[in-house]
Amino acid sequence: MFEQFLIQLEVSPAFLLSVVTILSLMVGSFLNVLIYRLPVMMKNDWSCECRELLEDELDSKKIKNKDNLKQPFNLFKPDSHCPVCKAKVKPWQNIPVLSYLLLKGRCGNCKTKISVRYPCIEFLTAIGSFTVAYVFGYSAETLVLVPITWVFIALIFIDIDHMLLPDQLTAPLLWFVLLSSIWHVFQTPKDAIIGAAAGYLSLWSVYWLFKLVTGKEGMGFGDFKLLAVVGAVVGWIKLPMVILLSSAVGAVIGIGMMLAGKAGRGTQIPFGPYIAIAGWIAMLWGEQILNWYLGVLA
Repeated sequence: MFEQFLIQLEVSPAFLLSVVTILSLMVGSFLNVLIYRLPVMMKNDWSCECRELLEDELDSKKIKNKDNLKQPFNLFKPDSHCPVCKAKVKPWQNIPVLSYLLLKGRCGNCKTKISVRYPCIEFLTAIGSFTVAYVFGYSAETLVLVPITWVFIALIFIDIDHMLLPDQLTAPLLWFVLLSSIWHVFQTPKDAIIGAAAGYLSLWSVYWLFKLVTGKEGMGFGDFKLLAVVGAVVGWIKLPMVILLSSAVGAVIGIGMMLAGKAGRGTQIPFGPYIAIAGWIAMLWGEQILNWYLGVLA
């Protein structure tokens, strides 16, 4: 049965694209949970570690949510529910994108408006994965790049919300890419390791140079690790293209935000989303972009 399923994926591009899209819609629903809960879980852990280190006792006057700390809070508990009326989300209300449309963007119980961001993330996950499967077809590249796409989407929105790129996501992703190089997916093991090191050290060097000159931190260590993932996939040769593209996109968006009055000169803007977007583009079309650029220079 499973062999027939794999054969159908290989011989029918339409079936492959359908499976990848449907699966990614469901993953997108989970990413909404991950994007919201993982930073909260990390902050709870940090809070517990700080209290243990300082031997601080729970004080209701100091910690208003001490009862909440006793409740399990992870990626699976508590069950999905409305933040206003606390009603649990029923299975039919949790169908990616479709449920949002059927409910007209409101809670099925109290009619509180649901953020359009949730179906947008589900749709974005499906479109990104569909694009990967369309470009690479039934291949090891698709098998590797689709999960990378999922994690990149989670990292983008977590960084936008919290200026944070969790090691819980970047570290496993880096190992996943390096292990895939054993089968020469995208890069050989040697090139993948060199690419990862070059990606990390390039931003690490910029970070320390900027700090020595200005005394300020221009970016976080999570950015280094994210570019290491990108370097392990695209190789060190394409890293300058990724850095230039991400810097250009970041500059355009930053200037646009300043002109719109949504950011000032001192406003911190997360760099992770631009690395992820530029890296993803380079993973899919980096060779064509590089050939086009060399052709222009010639």
